[in-house]
Amino acid sequence: MKATVLNIAIAASMAAGVAAQPHHHGHHHHKKNSPAEKREVETTYLPATVTQYMLGNEEVSADEAKDGLDKGLYIVVGETTPTFTPPPPPAVTSTSSKEDAVFIQKVTTSSSSSSSSSAVPTTTSSAAPATSSSADVSTGGTGIDADFPSGTIKCTAFPEDYGAVPIPWLGLGGWTGLQFTPNYKIGDLSISFIETGIAGMTKQMGFYSYACPEGYVKSQWPEAQGSTRQSVGGLLCNSDGYLELTRPSSKKLCEAGVPGITVKNDMQKNVAICRTDYPGIEAMVIPVDAQPGSSRSLANIESANYYHWDGMATTLQYYVNQPGVSVEDGCVWNCASDHNECGNWAPTILGVGKSTDGNTYISLFPNTPTSSAKPKMNIEITGDVSIPCYFKDGAYAVGDSGCTTTIPSGGKAVITFTDA
Repeated sequence: MKATVLNIAIAASMAAGVAAQPHHHGHHHHKKNSPAEKREVETTYLPATVTQYMLGNEEVSADEAKDGLDKGLYIVVGETTPTFTPPPPPAVTSTSSKEDAVFIQKVTTSSSSSSSSSAVPTTTSSAAPATSSSADVSTGGTGIDADFPSGTIKCTAFPEDYGAVPIPWLGLGGWTGLQFTPNYKIGDLSISFIETGIAGMTKQMGFYSYACPEGYVKSQWPEAQGSTRQSVGGLLCNSDGYLELTRPSSKKLCEAGVPGITVKNDMQKNVAICRTDYPGIEAMVIPVDAQPGSSRSLANIESANYYHWDGMATTLQYYVNQPGVSVEDGCVWNCASDHNECGNWAPTILGVGKSTDGNTYISLFPNTPTSSAKPKMNIEITGDVSIPCYFKDGAYAVGDSGCTTTIPSGGKAVITFTDA
């Protein structure tokens, strides 16, 4: 008797290579056998998502979208995040998949403030980037376990005293992303205008996103999200210039993730691992710096109990840079040191998320079609894993699309980097 086990991997959406820092996904969501019955198991890998490109309400072909993005005719204004789908029972052979949409808009030269919703500012501003020394730091609090005093701390003060981790090299005063929403009012069902803040821009009303310590994730995002499906996350900088909680039910800025996933670096060079700021600007800016000989924790989430996009559970995605790239160079959208192999063009992506079936799904897959680079190292996922998953000697386990493995509830996995 033959059984088919479908191990479903996350597929990465195309990320636009434009001068602006656009929204990007983040992300990017076994049956028992009778001991008396011998089974031949055939393993098949399927992508979890199909990328769909939307211009307004009309679908655009992948070729047309890529051509327009490459020529600067379109920009990305929002994306969904792929979600893990648990493998179906062995008897099920369906190859259905979910769609992962990329929302684009035509570029115009108008400087009018009434530009189309979610316009992404270009990075041609001549204003000097802000530095970490120019950012105020909040006072009070006792760290990650302190309740955040909503409405009492100015937007110019980064809330490091309440567990948030500043990222100074982005030039945003420690924040990982800024989404200015001048028309937003508490109680709105959606947000029609979102402007992505860049270094040098004057701070204004909107949502200020932040990083948390390793193993933790941010707890704040508003119920209202982008009207064209952009994700929005962080604290609210209100019209009076003070920071407010956007999920008042969660008083702390950071919450502990699901433990059990670590990264171990057995090489002589560091590896910069960069999580997408999701929900938020969706750029890969939240760093985990795996130094030689070190072990570091990777945050994981229970997808059903974390941020939902358009009613669907989401997962976490980590961009893995080439060995030797610093987090300052690699955990940005546009990487200056080796543009085609780091940052948004990093060679490979890790996706993690705990499903309602109790398993944590860990995917390792190439960052195609955005990048054609391959990791200059070996990557292997070991521990309480269901099947082997790795990148070794220039190839992924099973096939070119990567691999997905699982660990049970309470299980552990180690992602090891070694020299190729």
